[in-house]
Amino acid sequence: MAQNYMSGFGNEHVSEDPRCPGALPEGQNNPQVCPYGLYAEQLSGSAFTCPRPTNRRSWLYRILPSVCHKPFQPLQEGHLTHSWDEVEPDPNQLRWKPFEIPKAPQNKLDFVSGLHTLCGAGEPRGRHGIAVHIFVCNTSMLNRCLYNSDGDFLIVPQQGKLLITTEFGKMLVEPNEICVIQQGMRFSVEVFGETRGYILEVYGAHFELPDLGPIGANGLANPRDFLVPVAWYEDRQVPGGYTVISKYQGKLFAAQQDFSPFNVVAWHGNYTPYKYNLENFMVINSVAFDHADPSIFTVLTAKSTRPGVAIADFVIFPPRWGVANNTFRPPYYHRNCMSEFMGLIKGHYEAKEEGFQPGGASLHSMMTPHGPDADCFEKASKAKLEPERVAEGTMAFMFESSLSMAVTKWGLKTSNRLDKNYYKCWEPLKSHFNPNRR
Repeated sequence: MAQNYMSGFGNEHVSEDPRCPGALPEGQNNPQVCPYGLYAEQLSGSAFTCPRPTNRRSWLYRILPSVCHKPFQPLQEGHLTHSWDEVEPDPNQLRWKPFEIPKAPQNKLDFVSGLHTLCGAGEPRGRHGIAVHIFVCNTSMLNRCLYNSDGDFLIVPQQGKLLITTEFGKMLVEPNEICVIQQGMRFSVEVFGETRGYILEVYGAHFELPDLGPIGANGLANPRDFLVPVAWYEDRQVPGGYTVISKYQGKLFAAQQDFSPFNVVAWHGNYTPYKYNLENFMVINSVAFDHADPSIFTVLTAKSTRPGVAIADFVIFPPRWGVANNTFRPPYYHRNCMSEFMGLIKGHYEAKEEGFQPGGASLHSMMTPHGPDADCFEKASKAKLEPERVAEGTMAFMFESSLSMAVTKWGLKTSNRLDKNYYKCWEPLKSHFNPNRR
């Protein structure tokens, strides 16, 4: 199942299926007649007139153009939504137990039918906002694909690997890896058993590497470690009908066509899907004293129009060394002007060894206080401060946003996974104040 890739974040890539050498036109994008009788189609990920550093587009050379389909018809959305007023706002600290994956014989779910919106803010028509989805599935997408007209999907598999076929080629994405499928890109997901994960959807902005500032030219997620698929096509007729699903203005629509959409023989451009292995993240940490802010663990950011403020950041908490002297080493107690959604891919999160489980999640909303539980505080306050490995065998992550996220009815009620005792983890915290001791 090994796949081939090209490396580099945001690069101008060129790829053609080796079965059709010379499929890319030479010296121009749109010749009168394309090699092999292909159609030229441009996929624009930015306005034509965007400055060059942010201008994104790719040219696809395909057997038939994407326009060859029957009219779109509404498709049942299930638990996918962008209606943020289903239930009253809840400012409490929220934690979810691992989301359940239905058993295949009783309830077959593929990637699309297994999408469940947990929380979000903003809306796709205004091209500003985010949504956090959980996906649970147990069967592969058969003769159907999805594309997102609303924004970009950052996909974080937690259990089970995903073989994702895109118009640009195939990507194998395993737990501890992520992938980004950008706006408009058609893809289909093959799974190999019970599968679960998280999705950060961003409307109106694309993900970028964070600026490094005084860190310098290297560090965090290095551009060379991002992988882009190579061209692969199938010239496959589907007499029974192939279903193309569009997520458009928060709703799903389906159109029928009689051929596979993965018929791109060659392509070039800088607007592509990509994947990244979280093990490649170069961790920055405090080596003297104090706990650095978690922004030093940012992998990707979707910037807002305000400098330094993100619509969404994707942040990880990878294995690393803790060496700070005279310091409470776990995360500090915090109230934040940002919303913090956390998930756990594997292991045990350092600030909450119990209760926060792989496949579960937590949401600490805007200005809602949070921090280490009582057990963590007592242990870390008395620990002998020696160099130690932190988060060994663990990978937690955070979707952080400047938007105030609302939780859906599915998240608060229908899923039946909300941990109503979460607040109790802080109840044993006690006062150590002594006015006679400094």
